[in-house]
Amino acid sequence: MDEPEPPASHALIFRPVVEGDWPALTAILRQATAARDALTYDAELTDSQLRELWGASQRVLVAQAPDGAIAATAKIGRNQGGPGDHVATASFVVAPAWRRRGVGRQLCRHVLAWTRDAGFAAIQFNAVVASNVAAVNLWQSEGFQIVGRVPHAFCHPRLGFVDLLVMHCEISEGRQ
Repeated sequence: MDEPEPPASHALIFRPVVEGDWPALTAILRQATAARDALTYDAELTDSQLRELWGASQRVLVAQAPDGAIAATAKIGRNQGGPGDHVATASFVVAPAWRRRGVGRQLCRHVLAWTRDAGFAAIQFNAVVASNVAAVNLWQSEGFQIVGRVPHAFCHPRLGFVDLLVMHCEISEGRQ
């Protein structure tokens, strides 16, 4: 039997994670790590380790459907401390049933607005898998540029060694 089609993504609510979200969030992260094609986390991590890694960020968001289902998540924080603390970083995971519905784009825009409002001057993605063409195209369409390439830094389950991209987007004047 086919799974019911999720409602349109425009009805999503973007909000901070709460304790009750973690079982669904961990399941989404588990799917992403098991696929081994976009997230740089080890597939052998336990649920508590996944939660610890994802939850250690300055801000963790979920995209929630009207029925309460968690469609996606993002984690946001400083890319570096000290003199580099004006640049944010973020990671995104969209649940498989919600992909190609505009969820990632909406979540990206929400994250860009939040980082701008928080006073960051830019946002940098440190490890975008080059073979994840949909994500690379999405980030570029939202203003990110490829500023670096780490050759063969990711072992894709079907493609073998592929590059990781460093992507960057200026978002404001930032603080001085």
